[in-house]
Amino acid sequence: MQLFIEQLINGCALGALYALFGLGFGIVFSTLGILNAAHGSYASWAAIAALAAVEQLKLPFLPALVVGVVGGGLLAVVVDQIAFQPLRKRGSGMLGALITSIAFWIILDNLAGTATGQQSLSFPRGSYPGTMFRIGDIPIPAMQLITVAVMLVVTFGLHMLIRRSRFGAAMRAVGWNQTAASLGGVNPRYVVIVTAFIAGATSGLAGVLGGITTHNVSFLLGEGLLLKGFAAVVVGGYDDVRGTAVAGVGLGVLEVMSAQYLSSGLRDGITYALLLTFLLVRPRGLFGSLGFSRP
Repeated sequence: MQLFIEQLINGCALGALYALFGLGFGIVFSTLGILNAAHGSYASWAAIAALAAVEQLKLPFLPALVVGVVGGGLLAVVVDQIAFQPLRKRGSGMLGALITSIAFWIILDNLAGTATGQQSLSFPRGSYPGTMFRIGDIPIPAMQLITVAVMLVVTFGLHMLIRRSRFGAAMRAVGWNQTAASLGGVNPRYVVIVTAFIAGATSGLAGVLGGITTHNVSFLLGEGLLLKGFAAVVVGGYDDVRGTAVAGVGLGVLEVMSAQYLSSGLRDGITYALLLTFLLVRPRGLFGSLGFSRP
């Protein structure tokens, strides 16, 4: 029973990373209409920036985390304005944006590999909270608690922003029809830039926390999150961040439990099977609305 509870906690912490990453991925898709393959690169570069802030600038944990998050957000804005804004002006569809995002994914990952020397780096011990809490005989690392707490706060904040604020209404209007939104007094360019920054910052947050907990800061960090984040969005529903959070945590628990009680080789296979099942049986996901669609 103790092993089961330990793995359940590990699964929740891992799933919280998937959920954090999926939140930004889903916002970009539902608002900007882009299936952005380069989204994982934002997480990799955010972790690299935070590590550089720790090692080169000697910053403590929280300021280094901010450097990584802001870096991920700014990178997302730069990519959006260079790669996707010209496509929007020409009215290109989703396929053109997907191909462009794949090109930027390869470029950014190659640059990240060069920056890390094609090695898997890690944050030095003592640069992040390393306290080990205990509930009875069950150890719980502080970073796992921080990851879950951050995911819950970000999910709540994004839900309130999208559903209960004027800017959230503008985001949904732009996601539905940019021309109609501009006729209603919304500045689509401003909404797109802020949305891209929020998505990149959320991905960066997942990247920094994931880089610390997995001891892996490399271009592979974002690749590992990309499929799982996409699966969390599909399973949870494209237009509801609460669904992404629930699906992400569920996916993490399922992975850890299957690795513990079945076989570690089945982890990715289960993710693909779950993704395929929802695409075929319930394409709008658990929380997705019936009327949501992308051109």
